[in-house]
Amino acid sequence: MSKIKNMNDFAQVSGLSRPTVAKYFSDPLSVRPTTRKRIEKTLEKFDYRPNIFAQNLKKKNPKNIGVIVPQLIDPFYAEIVRRIEMMCIEKGYWAVVLSSHGEAMVENAAVETLLALKLSGAIIAPLGTDSDMNLIKGLNESNRLVILDTRLNIDAPFVGTDNNQSISLIVDYLCRTGEAPCYMDMPALTTNAMERKEAYRTAIQKQGFEPIILTTDSVSWSFEKIGFETANYYLDNGGFPRSTILCANDRIAFGVMAAAYQRGMKVGRDAMSDLRVAGHDDHPLSEFTCPGLTTVAQDYNSLADKSIELLLSEGEMVAKQRDANSDFLYPSRLIMRESA
Repeated sequence: MSKIKNMNDFAQVSGLSRPTVAKYFSDPLSVRPTTRKRIEKTLEKFDYRPNIFAQNLKKKNPKNIGVIVPQLIDPFYAEIVRRIEMMCIEKGYWAVVLSSHGEAMVENAAVETLLALKLSGAIIAPLGTDSDMNLIKGLNESNRLVILDTRLNIDAPFVGTDNNQSISLIVDYLCRTGEAPCYMDMPALTTNAMERKEAYRTAIQKQGFEPIILTTDSVSWSFEKIGFETANYYLDNGGFPRSTILCANDRIAFGVMAAAYQRGMKVGRDAMSDLRVAGHDDHPLSEFTCPGLTTVAQDYNSLADKSIELLLSEGEMVAKQRDANSDFLYPSRLIMRESA
């Protein structure tokens, strides 16, 4: 046989049964050493590699985990996906990762792709306000489903950051160390945007100050551009209402700092500075901005770990948590740097 097309062909040339060959490819140590040596010699001769993904789809209990996030280029989602992929590898699963690219139609297509596959479960960080609830409910009915980062009104567990805790933490810090912050909002693309804005209102009023929210008309995911343009708008029209700016996320803060730099303004926490700027998320570049960005760090590992645990663990307690439509919220840590 000149070319091996499938596992049946490989079993034939190796002189073994197909179940034995399939067992080897699932776990080489599960077959006898003599059998393993025979298979490996045949592999060297024919250079055959099975389509493990296709084989997995045929299994009654396929070890595939579907993952959908809004933006793979966003470092928050990139780190979450990296962690999920590493955990899947450790546990013998295959992560099928798709991005919605911030577009409702693309998210719908991604959900439909997962519906067409055999999965052990799916983790979705949905767009939220633009998500097709019927499609996602259909996925939830046919698979174990965990909603990550952005809440949906759906009977599935939610894993996310405790925005009330994180915003309260940084508002308290900014009020203790200088002028109370105004808040630069992010587009209402997800429920996180609304939660963080309301958390700011509550936290700043608790400190005894009136909330001041700097809004944007943009509906894009280009957060750096939004921060830059919004900052320039206020600087062109009399300046910011307060000299401390708390941004809804770090990427918006990058844009604010860039606008200030272009105007010769100094961002920092010393008496000679014109502005204090803080963010949310602890973006990987936050440490390396000039000055370094004060922010709150989300617990990436716990978010990813809990999502995988809810999908894959069979323990009674986890099953009850999964069935109870529970929320799993994780606190953030304050990261103090030179910007505020």
